[in-house]
Amino acid sequence: MDETNFYAEKYNKCNNIKDIKILDSTLREGEQHPGIYFTNKQRIQIAWMLDYFGVNQIEISPVVSTDHLNATKTIIKQGLKADIVAHVRALKSDIDTALKCDCVWIATYLGISDVHLKDKLRMTKEEALERSIEVVEYAKKHGLKMRFTVEDGSRANPNFLMKVCKAIENSKVDRISLPDTVGILHPAGMYRFVKSVRSQIKIPLDIHCHNDVGFALANSFAACEAGANQIHTTIDGIGERTGIPSLAEVAIALSYLYKIKNDFRLDMLVDLSRLIEQYTKIRPYDSKPIVGSSAYKHKAGTHLAAVLKNPAAYEIMHPRSVGNKRKIVFGELAGKTGAAYLLSILGIKNNNSEIAKEVARSLKNLRMGDLIEIPFDADQQKSN
Repeated sequence: MDETNFYAEKYNKCNNIKDIKILDSTLREGEQHPGIYFTNKQRIQIAWMLDYFGVNQIEISPVVSTDHLNATKTIIKQGLKADIVAHVRALKSDIDTALKCDCVWIATYLGISDVHLKDKLRMTKEEALERSIEVVEYAKKHGLKMRFTVEDGSRANPNFLMKVCKAIENSKVDRISLPDTVGILHPAGMYRFVKSVRSQIKIPLDIHCHNDVGFALANSFAACEAGANQIHTTIDGIGERTGIPSLAEVAIALSYLYKIKNDFRLDMLVDLSRLIEQYTKIRPYDSKPIVGSSAYKHKAGTHLAAVLKNPAAYEIMHPRSVGNKRKIVFGELAGKTGAAYLLSILGIKNNNSEIAKEVARSLKNLRMGDLIEIPFDADQQKSN
């Protein structure tokens, strides 16, 4: 038992979350991020790495272009452990395209909110219901496993939402995805939204949360507490507008906060992030959780003093466990303890606290451009 986190874990205990899976949509939702386009070689490499990391499903759309179709076919042929989910529109012709890929799983979607029906699809509720049933029955007739996304479900009339969900469940759809398409729900609202569906629908539920006001991660776990059992992610959270939850944050929350058993190779998280940065030129902001360059930097004097003695004072996991590195930053906020450590690094073995105090005073004259960053591995330090 980790005594450091003992009391926090008592607060975190959540008996109704036992087995949560991850669907990664970097190759579908992620490629909808403005300015992002992957080559087929890149798509295949991303799929391989996601599979090795341990996600349960990988989503890609074969109907976007010929390149995407070929990528989907090639990835499916790789025999990866993760399910490859072909994402298509609620059209028989799109399902036919997916069938050409020899896929086992497909996902389809249809907007069911009033604004989507009226201004996007120009379709009545009756027509939408009929279309939903028709495509599910068509897919199942062809032996496919299928997920159906009730797009913009969080803004749909609850009675119509339930009517659609019951109809496609009766048509033998395998999973239903409940999306907060515009990121309008807060966690309590998300819990009630998913709970209302869970109370009447028995098949597994996915959750797809957008991050328009920054609630996507919190909403995803609120949905799981209400009965969903698969979260949609992308590497670094890239996607339409402000994206969806980051794979790193979801995987760490599942592993460290919710204690869900999994086979994730968490030490790949920084490498996955850097791979996407290399392919897209989109650099995660420095303070991005888990994978950011500042995620394990410690600067304030009291923090330095504690971390030099025991990093667990300000870290819940070792940076190596996620592929990151710890650094201590010497600048205007460094105190006497930090200054003494800096002197020891420089080979100055002097126990005179006055010298350390003088160095600390000098450091206070440093500004952002003059900061000194030094890697610090507590385990290595003890062995030395």
